[in-house]
Amino acid sequence: MTASDTSMDGRLAVLRERRARALEMGGPEGLRRHRESGRLPVRERVDMLVDPGSWFEIGALALPERRTAKHIPGDAVVTGFGLLDGRRIGVIGIDASVVAGTTAPVSMRKQGRLIEHAQRHGFPLVLLCDADGGRMPDVSGWRFSGLPLDFTSFLKPAPGAPVVPRAAAVLGPSYGDSALHASTAHYVVMVRSASIALSGPSVVEPAIGEKVTDDELGGPAAATEAGNAHLVVDTEADAMDAVAAFLSYLPQNSRLPAPVAPARPPGRDPAELATLVPTGSRAGYDMRDVFACLADEATVLPWADGWGSSLLTALARIEGRPVGLVGNQPIVRAGALDPAALAKERAFVDLCDTFGLPLVFLHDVPGLMIGTQAERAGILHGYEALVSRIAEARVPKVGVVLRKAYGGGHFAMGGRPTQPDFLYAWPTAELGFMAPETGVRTIHRRRLETVLAEQGPEAHAALVDELTAEWISEAEPWEAAANLSLDDVIEPAATRHVVATSIEIARGGSDPGGSGTGGRQ
Repeated sequence: MTASDTSMDGRLAVLRERRARALEMGGPEGLRRHRESGRLPVRERVDMLVDPGSWFEIGALALPERRTAKHIPGDAVVTGFGLLDGRRIGVIGIDASVVAGTTAPVSMRKQGRLIEHAQRHGFPLVLLCDADGGRMPDVSGWRFSGLPLDFTSFLKPAPGAPVVPRAAAVLGPSYGDSALHASTAHYVVMVRSASIALSGPSVVEPAIGEKVTDDELGGPAAATEAGNAHLVVDTEADAMDAVAAFLSYLPQNSRLPAPVAPARPPGRDPAELATLVPTGSRAGYDMRDVFACLADEATVLPWADGWGSSLLTALARIEGRPVGLVGNQPIVRAGALDPAALAKERAFVDLCDTFGLPLVFLHDVPGLMIGTQAERAGILHGYEALVSRIAEARVPKVGVVLRKAYGGGHFAMGGRPTQPDFLYAWPTAELGFMAPETGVRTIHRRRLETVLAEQGPEAHAALVDELTAEWISEAEPWEAAANLSLDDVIEPAATRHVVATSIEIARGGSDPGGSGTGGRQ
């Protein structure tokens, strides 16, 4: 064939040659180095994610605006569509085997096109993150301001348009554009060898003089504590399974019902609840055991356990229907809510309300964290933002007070002022504006000081016991139920049934949801 061959056969030969070059990624040497770092090539990642034979690529023939002798297939990004457990998704995969996956105008334009398709046509977006920020000099100087980045579509849909689920897998050092992608995701899973931050160590040290490693800056510990990652896994295959599992709970977009899976028995016998949760309000236990007694077996997917860890949030299914579980974690600061826990809960409530998942609140909260550290971290604004968001949520909301629900902590867990559809308590529940030990010493401080001074320590201790008993008596659930502050007091073993039935009632005449297999779990 010659360059002047304009026949169909000649043009097809050119097309096939260009397509073959587009699949080269970083070439033999680039792919070798990439694999030696413990990472898979981007096209293997895509094959691992989507259903076999379903990949449909766009933009494969893209090349950088600023051409050099180095071949950069696709301008270091792969974009296209596929099926995941039979449902359509869009995929952006950064190709770090060539120019470290750095971002330039054409690669950004490709990503924007894919995002536009996902949001316009209403299907989830999966982001495979592995890039070392912007490419120089392609984005330097005036070029940076002129990048084809439309934040009105990159970060969120247009007003009135449906929201599509976004999931990100952080599979290598992810800085700049890759980190921004992950920040837009409803769910971020990362492998242990990966890192994520606004800028990498190579920028941080010359900019502010801080010498730091990838792991110290944005490794799993740092990323989960900051809320930048929701789950850490060992392998890239695990990451793809986690993405698939997350999307299996959600509809294709916020205008559609969430997929329903076949009902399964609970992970643990609900009858165990009576013994799993100690009656003493200070005794510790793991709220994950309670989740297992309520949710269908093998359906609990943790959401951000490492962020605000005194509160647990998880996606799960109850009798086949997706729900969001929110529970205090008594083995972490007794379940008290700090600013990070409030921010985490607000984000999770927003996720569930956006995509139509009922919320189940399991109260065992001594209150909000107080003191200078909590105040300086913004607990007041965090609390107000959370309770307002819970009150605004229009999905079914069901609460159960297991042991204690005091003060603002009770409201932050979906208490009566936030308008839950149903609110129940176990016989062991205690409710009030303050825990007995603190309340007695606060409200009756002068009386206690007088007794101690005039009658001595024994009389003081006896009065504390008397006042505490009175306080606890008023905090028990019976008067709350009698005055309809609670809808009922229930036996622990009945909790799963009561919650499931309450959700069904609260759904009313709404669409009962679509069908689905439930994906990878």
